[in-house]
Amino acid sequence: MSKAHPIVAVTGSAGAGTTTIRHAFSDIFHRQGISAAFVEGESFQRYDRETMAQVIAQAQVAGLALSHFGPDTNLFEQLETLFAEYGRNGSGRIRQSVTEENCRELGQEPGTFTPWELLPPGTDLLFYEGLHGGVMARAWTRRQMSPSHNPIVIERRSTRSDSGNGVDVARHVDLLLGVVPVVNLEWIQKIHRDTRTRGYSAEAVTDTILRRMRDYVNFIVPQFSVTDINFQRVPVVDTSNPFISRDVPTDNESVVVIRFREPYRFNFPELLRKIHGSFMSRPNTLVIPGSYIGHALEVICAPLIYQLCEK
Repeated sequence: MSKAHPIVAVTGSAGAGTTTIRHAFSDIFHRQGISAAFVEGESFQRYDRETMAQVIAQAQVAGLALSHFGPDTNLFEQLETLFAEYGRNGSGRIRQSVTEENCRELGQEPGTFTPWELLPPGTDLLFYEGLHGGVMARAWTRRQMSPSHNPIVIERRSTRSDSGNGVDVARHVDLLLGVVPVVNLEWIQKIHRDTRTRGYSAEAVTDTILRRMRDYVNFIVPQFSVTDINFQRVPVVDTSNPFISRDVPTDNESVVVIRFREPYRFNFPELLRKIHGSFMSRPNTLVIPGSYIGHALEVICAPLIYQLCEK
């Protein structure tokens, strides 16, 4: 953590709503006159899109379960290095993930990465949005994959950080937010997105969910125990069998459960007054209507951002 160069991270799995929250924070930064360095979690994946598909296919042939969630396919150490360096001197090296939306602007094929380059100088804070803003990993065996004819090389690898206890990205973050739907809702969102917009079969998406479950449990879920604030979307319609659900529950069919790690820092009577329809389910937990998530972010997080930059 750094008073001079603070870091704000939003962590959550794909489809959890982290992009929506990024837009909300962009508005907060604009209104407060804050210059932020934006970092996308996808830019710290180990492989480009084509190579990633080859690596995962080779792993499946070998009976190994790889996913976008785990250390085999991500650059955890480089991400921690970026956070540590930014906290020390406001700098660090990043790259961009090229998508269908920005490929013309960046002049590269979708699914690739831009070259590594230094962050622009003089930013007030770093804002990360992605899967691993609070990831922790003591040590693991990384299964080195190669798209060549020698498909798999087993490599013993132990991650090391400055503390000697492995990778701990969370310790560098000044404000860590978790954005996560309940797991059935997360599965429904993935099934609908992948079948309707990417052309996958329901069976293929189900296989993907099962394949990545181990990494999800080991590297995604633990982050939500160290977040400062969690925003968990909970549907109020039946999602008991996500694999046959015809529709994704809307915001109006959901509530958002907001858990505060340090509740003494917040004026809950004031929050209840400002967020219509909200109530306290526990001394550290606020429940709001799903459609009020943007307003809640403004009410809760704008003062926290102001405090970070004032320090």
